[in-house]
Amino acid sequence: MDPYPDERALLACLRAGDRAAAEALVDRSYRLIFALVCRLSGCDRELSADLTQETYRRAWQALPTFDARSQLSTWLYRIATNLFLNHVRRPRLLTPLDEPQAEGLPDRAARQDEEAIAAQEQERLRAAVLRLPPEQRFPVVAHIWAEVPVREIATAEGRSE
Repeated sequence: MDPYPDERALLACLRAGDRAAAEALVDRSYRLIFALVCRLSGCDRELSADLTQETYRRAWQALPTFDARSQLSTWLYRIATNLFLNHVRRPRLLTPLDEPQAEGLPDRAARQDEEAIAAQEQERLRAAVLRLPPEQRFPVVAHIWAEVPVREIATAEGRSE
């Protein structure tokens, strides 16, 4: 039997510092947060894992200010999306072209052309979403990639559906 039958019970336990409640939240949402960040990052698994971990770290810090207008998962999606956008905006260090790469490319024998086309389409979609104004970006990301219901997004944003 789940000791946290609803989000209110889980949130109350989280705010009381219950470690089991924190583990339950991560168990319930990690896969979804990771998948969201993975889609945003173009499936960079290492970056996705780092940003997912940072999402939870930021959530623990901000938990006292969470007003529960939205579900915990929607709040986590927002944190993850903002972390990714901040990551994209950060200046990058350039790698010299003469440095050898650590990993070789994997052998993909089947349907390379279809995979390449699908990857290009995903990249174009990701780039288009990142060009949206910030007030439009989160609802699109949350609904399309994280599959958050429109009603929940509207509630979190303080807007009508």
